[in-house]
Amino acid sequence: MPELPEVETVRRGLAPALTGRRIERVTVLHPRPVRRHLAGGDDFAATLAGRSFAEPRRRGKYLWFPLTDGDAVLAHLGMSGQFRLDAPGAALQRHARVLFDLDDGRQLRFVDQRMFGGLSLSPGGADLPAEVAHIGRDLFDPELDVDALVGRVRGKRSGIKRVLLDQTVTSGIGNIYADEALWAARMHYAASANELSEADVRRVLDAARATMAEALSQGGTSFDALYVNVNGESGYFDRSLNVYGRTDLPCPRCGTPIVREPFMNRSTHYCPVCQR
Repeated sequence: MPELPEVETVRRGLAPALTGRRIERVTVLHPRPVRRHLAGGDDFAATLAGRSFAEPRRRGKYLWFPLTDGDAVLAHLGMSGQFRLDAPGAALQRHARVLFDLDDGRQLRFVDQRMFGGLSLSPGGADLPAEVAHIGRDLFDPELDVDALVGRVRGKRSGIKRVLLDQTVTSGIGNIYADEALWAARMHYAASANELSEADVRRVLDAARATMAEALSQGGTSFDALYVNVNGESGYFDRSLNVYGRTDLPCPRCGTPIVREPFMNRSTHYCPVCQR
């Protein structure tokens, strides 16, 4: 599932193209991506036609498109969701699901192979949709209170990786960047958060922010064709990963083989020497 750098890459790609653009027409090609709009796909399309986008926004892994009248279109990429900008006459991507015809002649397309993602209308959600209000501020949010965040992390009795993945504590960090941040901070994933010092927690959070910033500079992480930016290009940070997906390969720091262990219905990767 895309994490903060991937979603922010998409937001940055869409911002100059969508801001101030009027929606001329919406076409729902498959009902599942708009399943949360209980009135159905035709009503979703009719409700949005004629309205205008403000600048796209994001918190953690959640992306939304504010409308100039105060509502918003909330988007979640799920495991395979993509936004593409194309000319209306361009060939449709195989898994195109929802089309937005814009007043400049371009077409915004929501493409989703597995259809775990989706779009929904959030009334009054331009500043912050109610659906994501419970999500914690992410490490790039200028209004994040870092001191308070450190306190929340240290107040948890779970392992530090579980805390990093808790989107109500701080958002945007998923399995990839948690593993990479903990390696960079030389911290074992199961270390109890409430037993860490303030300096330890700050070191982990600083590592997470630096890791995601580096990934963002490279357009995010791609392991297959399902993650692309709005022009269809993949990210390249996978070439810079130190532990995630590198089972049995040497640790870049000490040469010890990287270990993979089951973790929360997924996997965790770490160096058994650097992260005791």
